[in-house]
Amino acid sequence: MLQSLKNYTTEKIVSLLLSMATSSSNETLARMTHLMEMIPKKDYYKERIRWIRQLVRQGHPSIEFPRRILRDIHPNQRSKWITNLAVNHLLSGTNKRKEWADRHGFYPPSTVVISLTMKCNLSCYGCYAGDYSKTLELSNDEVDSALTQMKAMGVYFAVISGGEPFFKQDIFELFKKHSDMAFLVFTHGGLIDEAMVEKLIEVGNVMPAFSLEGYEAETDARRGAGHFQKVMHAMELLKSAGLSFCGSFTQTSKNTDIITDGKYIDMLLDKGVYALWLFTYVPVGREPNLELMATPEQRDLLRTRVAEFRDSKPMLFVDFWNDGPIISGCIAGGRKYFHINANGDIEPCVFCHFAVDNIRRTTIAEALGSPLFKAIRERQAEHENLLRPCMLIDHPDAGRELFSTAGAYPTHDGAAKIFTDLAPQMDEYSAAYAGIADPAWEREFAGTERNPRKRCQR
Repeated sequence: MLQSLKNYTTEKIVSLLLSMATSSSNETLARMTHLMEMIPKKDYYKERIRWIRQLVRQGHPSIEFPRRILRDIHPNQRSKWITNLAVNHLLSGTNKRKEWADRHGFYPPSTVVISLTMKCNLSCYGCYAGDYSKTLELSNDEVDSALTQMKAMGVYFAVISGGEPFFKQDIFELFKKHSDMAFLVFTHGGLIDEAMVEKLIEVGNVMPAFSLEGYEAETDARRGAGHFQKVMHAMELLKSAGLSFCGSFTQTSKNTDIITDGKYIDMLLDKGVYALWLFTYVPVGREPNLELMATPEQRDLLRTRVAEFRDSKPMLFVDFWNDGPIISGCIAGGRKYFHINANGDIEPCVFCHFAVDNIRRTTIAEALGSPLFKAIRERQAEHENLLRPCMLIDHPDAGRELFSTAGAYPTHDGAAKIFTDLAPQMDEYSAAYAGIADPAWEREFAGTERNPRKRCQR
């Protein structure tokens, strides 16, 4: 069978994948990986697909995530995620990104984060975006141009942030126009009702990610009384409609014990959460508070607990700070992603609030090739310990040097504080975490096959 399929077009393979998606058996999953392996040209992606097939054969708990996609979600969303994310972005997209790299001299990022609007009805303490003006908003034409430019690079996956993205009245027009893309939307969840669920079913290419701080007490303390129940209600609406969604959690010194408790993960699974995005509090944005930072010990605890969860829980985990060994370090500056804020500034990362370019005066390709972004990528390659990838809290000296680059400007009042007023504290934190992370790196990764420096690059 496989020999006879060698000359099949991508469109035919997609058709076969969709026809098989009505079954979630191990046999079906394995057959789908054989089909998917035929699309990408890079050996790295073929090897990753074979690795997934091996997990299927082993019955690894992580395989329950794609099984849930096939088994549980609405047919329209299922077909969109198979076509848009698995094929357009991950498989065909990598071929297109390689062609783009051959023309431009460097590999494009895998995704873009776009903050469409800064409108929000909450005032969460410590919000990383809290110091941007709430009046800022990109027009649909501006966002459309950015998405079109990304697709020309082979990028068919975009993360939408804010503010509260669903305050943008015409947001669904973008989802419809770019129906060949997959969108992850970070939302506080308070605006999702029955009418919006119908819109999400219609477009099929959007997966919400709900921000939580823990249970009801922790979430309401930061986001306002009654907010936790609003999120739970939104999750119930989506689950009942057969729509997939994620959770999003910012680790602080106050809530580490919750996210590292398997009972909390089980609660999220019971609510229907498919994936969990994990971040750490960084003193940027609204009223930076060093006391909210997770201690070095707490950060390492989260890293080790997530590794355990991945081997035992049927959920996808994305740990933004601690997954350096998986994705070869920091992904900012266009190595794997970058951020367009609601003023159009092209920032290295959603937590790095400085820029040299803006989508209103330059192309994205030009910004990715700018001296600033090139310098960021060069500095990333110098960091051997991938458990310490960040230029804000792990290598703050590098962050300060890059921020002082000619032409770089802060993208809101107070954005420079982490590089100026808080510089001594950032140096102290990075040294303390190095005392934990450096031995862990030597013990668990350096000199082993788990070291991504030993693996082929994406």
